[in-house]
Amino acid sequence: MMSQQPKVVCGIELWQWRNEAIQSAIAHDILPLEVDWLLQEIAGLDRLALRLESFKAWTQIKMHLSLDELEHLWQRRLHDRLPVQYIAGVTPWRLFKLAVSNAVLIPRPETESLIDLAVVAAKKSRKEGLEQGHWVDLGTGSGAIALGLADIFINATIHAVDLSPEALAVAQTNANNLGFTERIKLYQGSWWEPLKSLKGQFSGMVSNPPYIPTSTVLTLQPEVVQHEPHLALDGGADGLDYIRHLIDISPQYLCPGGLWLIEMMAGQANIVRELLQNHGSYENIQIHADLAGIERFALAYKNV
Repeated sequence: MMSQQPKVVCGIELWQWRNEAIQSAIAHDILPLEVDWLLQEIAGLDRLALRLESFKAWTQIKMHLSLDELEHLWQRRLHDRLPVQYIAGVTPWRLFKLAVSNAVLIPRPETESLIDLAVVAAKKSRKEGLEQGHWVDLGTGSGAIALGLADIFINATIHAVDLSPEALAVAQTNANNLGFTERIKLYQGSWWEPLKSLKGQFSGMVSNPPYIPTSTVLTLQPEVVQHEPHLALDGGADGLDYIRHLIDISPQYLCPGGLWLIEMMAGQANIVRELLQNHGSYENIQIHADLAGIERFALAYKNV
């Protein structure tokens, strides 16, 4: 959503806008901290300048948006519940700053744990060398998981698949911006389908698939319902349509001892564990909680 050319505003104007925006945030039950985070991203102000309000005396501040554009988008934040990350066009995730648009889900902090789990699980596999070879992020969206995998598995090739061409364009931008263009390969298609030539060769699969039951999607926060892509949210009647698919299909693509790792919704862990056990292709099945104590991640290895 950012303009291409920087816009210049004087400090006193931006200070006045900030004060008004903070008051409007409070009135609309939005965290006032969002205002300062937004100004850090679009005006390059640091926390100290914001806290001391020293920028008030600056004669020129370069911004990615004009003040009118910023005000228009802030009104959409207040009244249309447009996520502040879509206004800024970026969001922090792990050590990265990722480009985002309404073509992709905004990467959540809990999803960062998938990368940490993958590191530990690869080392504990009965198959040596899982940190190398081919890894895949299925349903990559912004490319967050693929980037996280490329960052930690420096000798691996990361494949990233998404059904949405618009999402892949965002993932490509992030791969380019963060210097992973050579090591992340992007594919447009459904789940494993674009990777048929690599059956049986994958060291690991990591995915944050749609897992919200259809009837629940419309009850989510307005920021999510009105602006984030439902394609990346709706997991069917019980939320498990795509997880079942990944359980069924993945053994054809994973090498013996290969890692299968997903994020899921609170309350789905027991069913997912049972599905993995009943399939017969997996061993050492594990459920891991997120930092809030919610059973959020399922991990398993393809039988050796």
